[in-house]
Amino acid sequence: MKVLVTGIAGQLGYDVMKRLAALNIEAKGVDYQDFDLTDAQAVMDAVCDYRPDAIVHCAAYTAVDRAEQEPEKCAAVNGMGTLNMVRAALAVDAKLVYISTDYVFNGEGDQPFEVNAPYGAKNVYGLTKAQGEEAVRSLMTRYFIVRTAWVFGLNGHNFVKTMLRLGAERPEVRVVGDQFGSPTYTPDLARLLCDMIQTNKFGVYHATNEGFCSWADFAAEIMRQGDRKCKVTAIPTSDYPTPAKRPANSRLSKACLDNAGFNRLPPWQDALARYMDELKANEA
Repeated sequence: MKVLVTGIAGQLGYDVMKRLAALNIEAKGVDYQDFDLTDAQAVMDAVCDYRPDAIVHCAAYTAVDRAEQEPEKCAAVNGMGTLNMVRAALAVDAKLVYISTDYVFNGEGDQPFEVNAPYGAKNVYGLTKAQGEEAVRSLMTRYFIVRTAWVFGLNGHNFVKTMLRLGAERPEVRVVGDQFGSPTYTPDLARLLCDMIQTNKFGVYHATNEGFCSWADFAAEIMRQGDRKCKVTAIPTSDYPTPAKRPANSRLSKACLDNAGFNRLPPWQDALARYMDELKANEA
């Protein structure tokens, strides 16, 4: 089996490559410097040259707030860029994994969103990721759309690293306490994705670490596990305005994983503990 992984400079792509190496599965990792996703011919040439059996498409425009100021650029990467990848996958008869987001939903209510919940994105990023999903669904049958949320890993910036830094600098941090979801550790998600591509259990899935919390809850656990004496004060979203509207409810139902026979990801607290160990080992 040969696998092409896009977006390897990001947190998830980096860990997918690590997992494929551990499984002794042949893989090629690419990023924006290798070809431009918005250039249809460049994408087609790169995919046809390697001829993978599966593509794990992690590359995306993910600057959520900046997307509000440059929606065309965001749509070009997440919408048209995904369509270009779909056409290339079809040309070589490759399976495709498309990484999506809870932001495709309206973020309302307090129940976990099922995979068949209607779209209702409240920001540009979510709208363009839904466009990417539709590009996959409308043209392919051999695909996995995997929605995730609150991602953290070694290779990149994330909420955990920010909280650890602020926790060392300040006696108190104010964190939003009325947005709820599940953190996702990229090595855990990468393991699932690499399991998926070895099957034909195609469809739409939700994958985050188990358990729900608010951002403030997450921050408090980061401070506890990171031995930071910093106090976490929960604040309402209204006290922390951002250019892009954030969902209050990012909870995702994992029944789809159960139904297909895939293992759920471990609890987020356990994932955070393993990430702390990874950070320490990386600093040593």
